[in-house]
Amino acid sequence: MQETLIIMLLLAAGVIITIYKGINIVPQGEEWVVERLGKFSRTLKPGLNIIIPYLDAVRKKVSTRDIILDIPQQEVITKDNAVILTNAVTFIRVTRPQDAIYGVEDFYLAIQQLVMTTLRSILGEMTLDEALSNREHIKTKLKDQIIDDVADWGVTVKSVEIQDISPSASMQDSMERQAAAERERRAIETTAEGNKNAAILEADGKLEAAKREAEAQVALANASAEAIRLISDNIKDKELPAMFLLGDRYITSLEQISKSQNSKFVIYPADLQGAIKGMLGNVFGK
Repeated sequence: MQETLIIMLLLAAGVIITIYKGINIVPQGEEWVVERLGKFSRTLKPGLNIIIPYLDAVRKKVSTRDIILDIPQQEVITKDNAVILTNAVTFIRVTRPQDAIYGVEDFYLAIQQLVMTTLRSILGEMTLDEALSNREHIKTKLKDQIIDDVADWGVTVKSVEIQDISPSASMQDSMERQAAAERERRAIETTAEGNKNAAILEADGKLEAAKREAEAQVALANASAEAIRLISDNIKDKELPAMFLLGDRYITSLEQISKSQNSKFVIYPADLQGAIKGMLGNVFGK
C-alpha cells in the first residue's frame, strides 16, 4: 500500500513537471527559437505557448526590440594617408530570429565587424577634409552598404550614427605644426607685401620728386633764358648777359658747397667779376 502511494506521488510529480515544461509564456518584445530533437521546429511568439516536453527545447531567447550596438573606436587611414579615429553606433532589430540564430554564429559580433570593415573602406576612399566634413554622406553610404548583408541574418538596420571622426593624436600634432607654419608663412607674406608697397610708394615719391625737380630746372632755365633775352635786347654788350648767367650759377654752386658736411672753408675770389670775365674769355676764345 505504501509503495503504491509513493509510485502515485512520483507519477503525479512527473505529470506536473511535464505540464510545467510544456507551458511557456513568452514576454512581449521577445521570440523564442524552439528545436525538436536538435532541429529547428518553430518560433514562439509573445504570450502562452505549448511545446512537447522532452522532445522540444528552447534553443535561444531573442529580443525583438531595437538593439543599440556600439561600434568600438578604430584607426583608419584616409586617401591622403592621414590617420583618423572613428567610432559609431548602430540601431538594429531582429525580424527573423531563425536566421539570426542559424544564419551566423554570433550576429552581434558579425554586424559589429561588418560595420567596422565597411566604415574603414568608405573612409579609405576619402581625404581627411572630406571625412571631417561629410559625416551625413558617410552615414548614408554605410547604411546602404551593410543593409543587404545584415538582412540575410534576419536583422534590420534602423539607423547608423557616426559618433566621432577626429584626427589621431599624432595627426593633430602634425596639423598644429602645419597650421603654425601656415600662419608664419602668411605673416611673412604680409610683411613682404607691406615692404613691397612701401618701397613702391617710396619709389613713386622719388620719381614724382625727380619729375618736379626736372620741371623746376626747366622752368628755371626758361626763366634764365628769358632774362638773358630781355637783358640782351636792352644792352648792347653781348657778354654781359652771359656773364650774368655764369655768375649766378657760380654763386649758387659756392652756396651748395658751403652747405656740404665735408666742406670746412669756402673761399670766394676777391675779384669775382674778373674771375667770371676770365671764364668768359676762355669760353669765347678771348
